Amino acid sequence: MATAAQHARSHPEPEASMSRPALRTAVAASLVAAALLLGGCASPSTAGGDAASTEDEGYVTPGKLTIATGETAYYPYVIDDEPESGEGFEAAVAYAVADELGFDQDDVVWVRTSFESAIAPGPKSFDFNIQQYTITDERKQAVDFSSPYYAASQAVVAIEGGAADGVTTLDGLKGLTLGAMSGSTSATTIDEAVHPDVEPLLYGSNEDAVAALKAGQIDAIVLDLPTAYYATGVYIEDSFIVGELPPAGVPDEWGLLLAKDSPLTEKVTAALDKLRADGTLDEITDKWLGSGQGVTLLK
Repeated sequence: MATAAQHARSHPEPEASMSRPALRTAVAASLVAAALLLGGCASPSTAGGDAASTEDEGYVTPGKLTIATGETAYYPYVIDDEPESGEGFEAAVAYAVADELGFDQDDVVWVRTSFESAIAPGPKSFDFNIQQYTITDERKQAVDFSSPYYAASQAVVAIEGGAADGVTTLDGLKGLTLGAMSGSTSATTIDEAVHPDVEPLLYGSNEDAVAALKAGQIDAIVLDLPTAYYATGVYIEDSFIVGELPPAGVPDEWGLLLAKDSPLTEKVTAALDKLRADGTLDEITDKWLGSGQGVTLLK
């Protein structure tokens, strides 16, 4: 790139016969042209800075917040399988985080994933995923987690008049056939809190486990307490909560799931921490998960 002086030298001197005003005009035009040329040589790092910084923020789609939840999302986490409504515990948490990150509701995009595919290593189609993911060291090998937005306990659900009816202790569960979703905290809690004498039956989803309970293939199912409360009140006919299981193994703290080493993990965690500190998380939890208190703790 030529300097201003070199650029000026590349033009012949004006003839002596040129008038002073004309000479001044010619020199000024020469200097302006040189300045424009130099400005056109700005480095890529300074040109288009706004666009570059947007891309560097790490969002799947610049200017949008892409949030994932289950292929089917259930009450009380999402109402009517419509997370975009903001109704339901996890839908409300998601939009509260979005607001803290500076996104309007119209700038939130929802996508769906299965439970297992989201925790598998590899690229993600979302900025964060919210579907009751327990934070574990094993999962942290493949994905990132935010700080916890909820701590859940596990409960046993059974059909009235079945083998679990009348059970009041952990020992009473040992001889029963218990079911849970494979890979879930519920399944881990069966092993570590109940120590059953009968091998538990594990299923690909809670829906499959519920179907097995209704069909009489298992005596009881283990679910997190909010789901257990809703299940007994709404979609498992003639069912009841046998009791709450004591904490076992990894604490069942749920975090927002992000891609491994996501540049957003720190921002999302800071947003949740602020919502926890100012009481917003407590308000959301009380609104959507306030039921279920007073369930017997099995010992």
